[in-house]
Amino acid sequence: MNIFIAPDSFKGSMTSIEAALAIKKGIEESPVSADIQLSPMADGGEGTVDALVTALNCEKVFHTVSDPLGRPVTSFYAWNEEEKTAIIETAAASGITLLKEDERNPYACSTHGTGGLMKAALDRGAEKIIIGIGGSATVDGGAGFLQALGVQFYDKEGRVIKRVTGDLQEIYSLDMSHLDSRLKAVSVTVASDVSNPLLGKDGAVTVFGPQKGVKEEEIPYFEAGMAKFAQLTGETTGKDFKSSPGAGASGGFGFALLSYLDAPIQNGFDLIADLTAMEEKIAAADLVISGEGKLDKQTFFGKGPMGIAKIAEKYNKPVILFAGSVTGEFLQIDKLNDTLIPVSINNENISLQEAIVNGRALLQNAARQTFKTIYLGKSLPL
Repeated sequence: MNIFIAPDSFKGSMTSIEAALAIKKGIEESPVSADIQLSPMADGGEGTVDALVTALNCEKVFHTVSDPLGRPVTSFYAWNEEEKTAIIETAAASGITLLKEDERNPYACSTHGTGGLMKAALDRGAEKIIIGIGGSATVDGGAGFLQALGVQFYDKEGRVIKRVTGDLQEIYSLDMSHLDSRLKAVSVTVASDVSNPLLGKDGAVTVFGPQKGVKEEEIPYFEAGMAKFAQLTGETTGKDFKSSPGAGASGGFGFALLSYLDAPIQNGFDLIADLTAMEEKIAAADLVISGEGKLDKQTFFGKGPMGIAKIAEKYNKPVILFAGSVTGEFLQIDKLNDTLIPVSINNENISLQEAIVNGRALLQNAARQTFKTIYLGKSLPL
C-alpha cells in the first residue's frame, strides 16, 4: 500500500512535520505494511518553513530579529542555495504564537522582525523570496516590516518614529527613498490563506483585529489608522491596492507587500502544493491522509485538509482526516462523502489543554488503532 501523508499543523500542539511523523510512526506500529511518503502541508502561516524545508530539501537558517513586541527572538527562514531562494514565515518573527495571550497589544506590536528576516535573506544573496503572511500578531499594515527595510515614518511634528506599530494614526508622512535597493532585483511572491481587502467589514481590523488584541470599541480607531496609512501609501507610491484580494491579510501586511514591493499574492495552499508537486504524489498514492486541530463546518470552505481531499477526489483516492476534535456539523456534511473518513484523536475524554500537550501521542495512537482496524477489515467478508 502506498500512503501519502500531508497534515496541516495542529495549532498549539504540533507542527505539520511533527503531525506527519506521529501518523507515520502509528502506522508502522500497526500490522499494515506500507510505503509511506510525507509532505507536511502549509498555506503561508505557521509551519510553512518547516514544511518546505522537508519537501524541498532546504537549509533552515537561524537569525536573531525582534519579536512582535520588539524583544530579541531567534527566528528562522528556509534557504535553497542552488536556487538562491529564501522562504520566510511571518509567524516565525511576528507571530501571535510568540506572545502570551495577555501580551497581545495592537498599540505595541510590529512586523519589524519579519523585515529583519527579509534583510537577512537579501544579505545572503537571495534572488527569489517567498513570504508566507499568516499567523501574525499585528495590525500595523506592514509598516514595521517596511521600516526594517529602510522606509522612514514621521509623526505630526516631523520627527522620525523610532518604531512604528499598529497605532498607524501617529504616522503623518513617510519617505521610501531609503527602501533597500536590492529589492528591485528580487522576485517576491506572497503566500496567503485569506483574500480579505484592507478596509471595511471584511477588512484587516474588523475581521482579524479582535484576535490580535483589538477591543470592540477600539475597532473604529484602528480602522481609521489603517485608512490613513492607505491614503499616505497611495500618495507616495501612486498605487491603490486597498481593495485587492489579500490586502487585509496578516493585519494589512498584504497591502504593504503589494504597494511597496509589487509582490503578487497567491493562495498559500495552491502555491505550496505546486512547489511540492502534491497533486502528482496524491495521484500515485493508494490512500491519502491529512488532518488539523479541528474539523468543523468551516473546514469545508478552507484550502487545507479539504484542499487535499478535493485533489484526492479527482483521482478517486480514499482520504483519512485526523483531528483533535470533529464537530457534529462536519459529520453531517461528511455523510455525503463515502471516501472521506474523519477520525478524532481525542477519545479519552480529557481536557483540551491535556489534548494539546499530549497531541503527538494521541495522534500516533489514533493512527495505530485506525490501521489495526484496516488490517482486520481485510479478513472480513463484505
